[in-house]
Amino acid sequence: MQPATSSAAGGSGTSFPRRTTARGAAYFEAGEGETLVLVHGVGMRLEAWAPQIEAFAKSHRVVAVDMPGHGASEKLPAGSTVRDFVAWFHRFLDDMGIARANVAGHSMGALISGGAAATFADRVLRVAYLNGVYRRDPAAKAAVQARAAAIRTSGVDKEGPLLRWFGDDPQSQRARELTRAWLEAVDPEGYAVAYTAFAGGDETYADCWPSVTCPALFLTGSGDPNSTPEMAERMASLAPNGWARIVDGHRHMVNLTAPETVNALMAEWLTCREEPV
Repeated sequence: MQPATSSAAGGSGTSFPRRTTARGAAYFEAGEGETLVLVHGVGMRLEAWAPQIEAFAKSHRVVAVDMPGHGASEKLPAGSTVRDFVAWFHRFLDDMGIARANVAGHSMGALISGGAAATFADRVLRVAYLNGVYRRDPAAKAAVQARAAAIRTSGVDKEGPLLRWFGDDPQSQRARELTRAWLEAVDPEGYAVAYTAFAGGDETYADCWPSVTCPALFLTGSGDPNSTPEMAERMASLAPNGWARIVDGHRHMVNLTAPETVNALMAEWLTCREEPV
């Protein structure tokens, strides 16, 4: 492994210095103890986990990784699917020498974390599925696929995601500004590859939840219009050791807009060995 050449966060706010694996995955690591790996969503970068890195590096070995084509990580080729992103994550664990880890993913990162729990369960101690999708209805599926198709001709849309993710909440202004900066900095090709995989990936591992036996947290905001509370509750009902937590009054970027609440719920998850009462 070698130090990455850049530590920029793509805008104002916390910036983390990166190292890079031999196969081009950029990451930040801090703390000691049981490993917690954090995977962000489309258009973001590992700094999107700043409140969780700060909190959990006090008790865990925290490894936050830039998804392919984001931050300082190398891209996956055009046409890559969610399965390809999950395979990339498996290689990342190998390259980092991580035998087993708690894995938390947000949005597209949630699809990756769920795929990891489904396909290499022996490597996953616990899985957290933050603001993740599950079996979109036909209207939502058509909308997200149309957005994916438009990227090639229109580029990275900033205003649409900001509206969906934050609404008009004035209390979320700081998180909105950071998110806009990350969207403006993202590599358009890396974004297009990841978003297309995200648009088609909501059913890839949907049938696997009954076989995921590790503690599984399904968390979203009450106002998230796409990664809905109903989706979280449905997945939790299928996973043998799953439970849903809904953060009232928040939307898609809940780990940034309600960090204290999210950190408390993740701390509960990280100590769980049996299904919470």
